[in-house]
Parts: sequence; C-alpha cells; structure tokens
Amino acid sequence: MPPRIPITAVLRPRYIPRTAAPSFLAGRTQFSTSASNAFGLRPKRVSSSGSPVLLEASRAAALARRQLPNRTGALAYKTGMTAIYNPDGVRVPCTVLLLDRVQVIAVKDQQTHGYWAVQVGLGWRNPKNVTRPMLGHYENCGVAPKKLLREFRVADQSGLMPPGTQIKAHHFSVGQFVDVRANSKGKGFAGGMKRWGWSGQPASHGNSLTHRAMGSAGQSQGGGSRVLPGKRMAGRMGGNRHTVQNLKVLQVQPELGIVVVSGCVSGPKGCVVELQDAIKKPMPAV
Repeated sequence: MPPRIPITAVLRPRYIPRTAAPSFLAGRTQFSTSASNAFGLRPKRVSSSGSPVLLEASRAAALARRQLPNRTGALAYKTGMTAIYNPDGVRVPCTVLLLDRVQVIAVKDQQTHGYWAVQVGLGWRNPKNVTRPMLGHYENCGVAPKKLLREFRVADQSGLMPPGTQIKAHHFSVGQFVDVRANSKGKGFAGGMKRWGWSGQPASHGNSLTHRAMGSAGQSQGGGSRVLPGKRMAGRMGGNRHTVQNLKVLQVQPELGIVVVSGCVSGPKGCVVELQDAIKKPMPAV
C-alpha cells in the first residue's frame, strides 16, 4: 500500500506573495512624447529608448511642427478674374476679391479653448433668419448678424483682435504673399478620363464600346483578388476644400474693399474665400 500524502501538501494556497520583478526600464528615465500642458492631447506615448526627443509620429510632435500665421485672416467674395500689365509689359492673370463688412466676432485663447484663434464674420444677414442662440452670440459681441462665420488660427496672443474690429482691404499690403482657401467647383459624378486625366483605350483595332471605360480594376489571384485601396475610378469630382499658397498681392483698394491677387483661386464667381498671410513666406511687417 503506497504511503498516504497529507492533503495540505496538495491543496494550493489562496495567496502567494510575489516580489516585484525588475522592469526593463529600471534605471532609465521615461520621457513622454506629449507636450507639457498640451490641451486635448491623449497622454502618454512613452519612448522605450529613453530619449527625450518627441516621436515624429506623435500628436505633440505634429503640433510643434505646425506653422501658424501671426495675424488673423479675412473673408472675401471672389468676383472674377482679370489681367494686369506690370511695368515690364508682362500680362499677369489675377483674381479680384471683395471684402464686404468683415468684422471680428470673437476670440479664443489658450487658457479657455486650448488654442489661439479669431472668429471672423462676413456680410450681413436679416435677424429674422438667425436663430436665437446666434442672435445672443452676436449681441454679446456687439456686432450685427453675419452671413458667414469662419475661424482663423493664430500663433499667439499678439494675433488676437478685439471683437467688433473691422478688417478692411488695407489689412493686406501690396507685395506680400497670402494663402487662399475655398471650395472648388463641383463637377458631379465624372468618369475616369475626366476625373483623372486618362488617355482612354484605343479607338480602333478590335475595341468595341469601351473607348472611355476604366478597364481592369486590379490583379486576380496574384494580387489578392481584391481592389487595392486608393484605386482611381469614376466618382464625384470637385467640391473639395482647396488651398492655393503663396499668391502675391498686386493691388489693394481700401475705398472699394478690393484685394487683387495674382493667379487663380478655386471656386466659382461669388464664392466665399479665406485669405491669410502665407506660412511659407516671411510675415509682412505691420
């Protein structure tokens, strides 16, 4: 008969004290990739290498790389295009922008909202067509109801302006560069040749009724029997937000509220555009 084993040696105890295992980061300082007092950022991406440099893919590093103008921008109507001859006799195509009763509505600061910005209004709207919350907002700011509101980010507190300040054409100076943002013309549902500039399939030699067709959408078994993401196809064309950078200001007419910039601007005639100091050029001297 085998020897009897006591039951206390078989049962597992309910609690076994464990000692803390040494961490692989022991002896090294953990550096966070989130900026100090960063508002609204998700903490904390830790660099396992112990480097104090922010990870390039982190949100804090992207925020540090972002360039913002020192001044607020303005809203304007695109009235059309024309041409100007410079002193050398060269014809320069340009776009005429009209500033209509542009005023500062409100400001946003770092302590309350987490960033610096200026809210700007354009035009005028009948108060009966404005909701009561917005009427109260305009009343607190001391301005008339506006047709359109936009927000312009600025670099720091020096770019803020008191509510009610009018932004006229002389806010921009001749010779400076601006970035212009607007919605491009909507073309509706367009085919591949119009949307992406394809040359099309052969016009003869056995091709029947597929001259403007897309053709193959991808490989078969070798490519996974699927359509790869980003494949160019027919679809909605235009109607997207588009920015044209580094347009030179050719003329400024404060009495008419007109700013003339070189080149073309996205959108049809009468659309609303946003123009602000160019971020890739030296800031104008105020």
